[in-house]
Amino acid sequence: MNQRVRMTLLLAALFSLAACGNKPPAKTSTAPAPKLSSVTVQPTDARREQSWDGVVEAVNQATLYAQTSGRVVELPYDVNDFVKKGDVVVRFTDVEQKSARRQAQARLASARASYNEAEASYRRVAEVYARKLVAKADYDQALARRDAARAALNEAEAGLREVGQKLDYTTVRAPYDGYVSKRWVQVGEAVQPGQPLVSGVSLKQLRVSVQVPQSAVEAIRKYHGAQILLGGKRLKVDKVIVFPYADPDTHTFNVRLELDGEHAGLYPGMTVKVAFAVGEAKPLLVPETALWHQGEVTGLFVLGKQGVSLRQVRIGDRFGDRVEVLSGLSAGEQVATDPAAAARWLSAHRAEPSA
Repeated sequence: MNQRVRMTLLLAALFSLAACGNKPPAKTSTAPAPKLSSVTVQPTDARREQSWDGVVEAVNQATLYAQTSGRVVELPYDVNDFVKKGDVVVRFTDVEQKSARRQAQARLASARASYNEAEASYRRVAEVYARKLVAKADYDQALARRDAARAALNEAEAGLREVGQKLDYTTVRAPYDGYVSKRWVQVGEAVQPGQPLVSGVSLKQLRVSVQVPQSAVEAIRKYHGAQILLGGKRLKVDKVIVFPYADPDTHTFNVRLELDGEHAGLYPGMTVKVAFAVGEAKPLLVPETALWHQGEVTGLFVLGKQGVSLRQVRIGDRFGDRVEVLSGLSAGEQVATDPAAAARWLSAHRAEPSA
């Protein structure tokens, strides 16, 4: 039987004894305490936490609506396609809009000509009036014609800007980088103002909304800390916003968590666990790499004066690269940080049970 198999059988036996609540056999070996890398476990200041489910939301998500009438002639992107900011996502026919622009340009040219003529006439009358050669009524009439022509010119310029805006509406562009989530129209379809065209969502900025009971709101406001639990990792939260009112139907408060930038693994619509700080605690934390797993049992190699012992422990939450030990370990004890090396030492120096 090779050394690896013997070591596995020994550790499995020790785990079985620990699971049954029995102590492992006394060691008769006089081997000195091993020189293994280790850490001394001490209580660590931390926050007591409570967890609730939250929903991931996109900060930028919108449905684009038609703002002019026309027929769809181009839909460059389909659902799930990535679109850059400013890219054309829908294009309409623009015959009516271009015709209206030409008409507005003609009205503007006419209004400008009328204004120029009225302005020239007013200056001539004003010059003669200054020498007291025409009546005040003639001067007032020329001034009124000039002002009326200026108003007509302003109206024509505004009309041109309006039809120009309607012409711009025939080309719909993406307001930000994102993905097309739904198309509401097809090529060849006639649309009217107010009709939905395409929906999109950006993954660059995400947030999480959580409904929490009113009994926990004050603690959440006090400690103002939260982390998202995702696949054994903890994601930092940029900002915690507690809404100042409760839902009248569920009597829960909405808490919004803002995330800074993109986060791999998070997508709009998915649910995640969110751990909120609600009090103070002093957990015993050990490096996650110090844990030894055998089947469904978790243990630590504890270093003492007599050598190494494998001890079953119950673990709790993760804090970065460290794990909370709920039971099976006491403050001040030393644990090996290299469980493989500790296992080899224990296999090589195992002692037979005393008679």
